[in-house]
Amino acid sequence: MKDFAKVGSKIICIGRNYAKHAAELGNQIPSEPFYFIKPNTCFLEDGGDIIFHDISKNLHHELELGVVIGKKMSKVPKSEVMNYVAGYSVTIDVTCRDLQEKCKEERKPWSISKCLDTHCAVGEFIPAEKLQHDNVEMLLTVNGEKRQHVNTKEMLFDVPTLLEYVNRYITLLPGDLVQTGTPEGVGPMNKGDVVKVSIPGVSEASFNIV
Repeated sequence: MKDFAKVGSKIICIGRNYAKHAAELGNQIPSEPFYFIKPNTCFLEDGGDIIFHDISKNLHHELELGVVIGKKMSKVPKSEVMNYVAGYSVTIDVTCRDLQEKCKEERKPWSISKCLDTHCAVGEFIPAEKLQHDNVEMLLTVNGEKRQHVNTKEMLFDVPTLLEYVNRYITLLPGDLVQTGTPEGVGPMNKGDVVKVSIPGVSEASFNIV
């Protein structure tokens, strides 16, 4: 599934899955997972250019572990969901924060803040056997400055819980990506910045803001 960014049909994005991130944006900690969906036109692979679209003035990075689906799954129980995972990727959920805040204030859906072209930046495919999903260290830097650094053991809901919840009602297909939420430290990116994400010693990806 190395070409998941070319064949995936959709991106499922989990919100508020780290307590400190929920707090930094003034949001309540959820009692159960919740998610939104990005189209596959958001995919951007390692080395690509993240577009700072002119509709926004405040573009943010959100570091996330991405789970790559390997087989069609629907209503698979939690005890079996990991059998459907092909692997992982270190990813960025790119967010137009000003648009998101405006939509929230107006009680409108905030797809416009999340679903623009190039706004799901992904690293290389990492086979499932190379990572222990509940103990993955991840790092994001902007121009060499550390912005986000976390271990997935801090997640409120672990990967099996998330997959069981999502596939209960939405069929997941080979190549689909589930982004599992971002930790604290989200912040702005500007044109000319170089943003790097990594799972130290395993995978690294770099993107330019244009």
